[in-house]
Amino acid sequence: MKKKIIHIDQISGKISRRTLLGGAATAAVALVQTASGKTIQEGISVTELLPDDPTKRVGPLPGEVGTRSAFEKLVKKPSEISSRSPLQDFYGVITPSDLHFERHHAGVPAIDPAKHELLIHGMVDKPMVFTVADLKRFPSVSRIAFLECSGNFRMSKETLTPQDICGLTSQSEWTGVKLSTLFREVNVQPKASWFLAEGSDAAIMTRSIPIKKGWDDAIIAYAQNGEALRPEQGYPVRLFLPGWEGNTSVKWLRRLELSDQPFMTREETSKYTEPVKDGKFRQFSFDIDARSIITFPSYPKTVEKGWIEIRGLAWSGRGKIVQVDVSTDAGRTWVPATLQDPVLDKAHTAFRHLWQWNGEATEILSRVTDETGYRQPTLKQLTDARGNESGYHFNPITAWQIKPDGTVLFKPETT
Repeated sequence: MKKKIIHIDQISGKISRRTLLGGAATAAVALVQTASGKTIQEGISVTELLPDDPTKRVGPLPGEVGTRSAFEKLVKKPSEISSRSPLQDFYGVITPSDLHFERHHAGVPAIDPAKHELLIHGMVDKPMVFTVADLKRFPSVSRIAFLECSGNFRMSKETLTPQDICGLTSQSEWTGVKLSTLFREVNVQPKASWFLAEGSDAAIMTRSIPIKKGWDDAIIAYAQNGEALRPEQGYPVRLFLPGWEGNTSVKWLRRLELSDQPFMTREETSKYTEPVKDGKFRQFSFDIDARSIITFPSYPKTVEKGWIEIRGLAWSGRGKIVQVDVSTDAGRTWVPATLQDPVLDKAHTAFRHLWQWNGEATEILSRVTDETGYRQPTLKQLTDARGNESGYHFNPITAWQIKPDGTVLFKPETT
């Protein structure tokens, strides 16, 4: 068919503002001659009339909520109980709120903040109920810290990304009221040594927490990255325990009960008590051990011979990162990487190392040392110490294979 375009000025003399903003609306008409010689009209969209040049087209006006570019395909990987953050796609150390990992025991509850209350009772002189508005009247605190699931561990095959391997960790700026402030408000009794944290989800998630952590750095958080908590992260309020395994930072928090002993709840006896060697079990293993992972280069990226900036993340639940070492020869030699400021307490820390690849097959690894002197172990060291019956609190050194053609694959077992 032959097409003859009737230009815009032949129709209306101009493209209207409405037409430009609509994008797909008909902006002109073409006369089309069919095979039988019949002439028909056909609409022409503005995108056909104008070149693919953003300077020649008015864009959308300011909106109520910002959006990512259509060219950025950042997504979490969900399962029935969790979804993993795309660590390999992040810049810096703050996780966008909508990409923070999720772990639920019975789905995400819908809670009206105007009706939600937090009860604090038990071994206190003044049992009290706080509304969300009450909590926001107290002096607020903010801190940047990571959160990690204690089961954040996968090493099954070569085609794993950083997201697959340890995407159950994320980092945010958390804002709320210090739990110690509320403890003073209710006047915690001297003999109280534990408290129970209880959530409002369908599982009624509960954990026993040593009161020392509550007095130290625990936060009753109501905001994340400058906005209210997302429902998946505990809206309207959650407990946040910096550096401790994620399940203790109970979401949708509704009750704290003070006691002189742990409560031995369903979750901490059936789920978060870890089998180790010789028929023994570990219980109340709260701290997250130091860990690191190279996020670039990683599967499924490919690299070219020459200079490559190796990049990654390191973190520890026991304090600051003091050193990250990188090996580019399968662990035979190690060199210190550069840490990116700021290096914060119990926070993801970015590291980088400039490496000139000669095109030969090799493996690249990272290992971290925190301020307590703890150094990230190999998988062999972990299994020698604990056995391999549990996937909790496994933080082994991990390696990426670099093939001569530039293909990058995960190495499932690193000793």
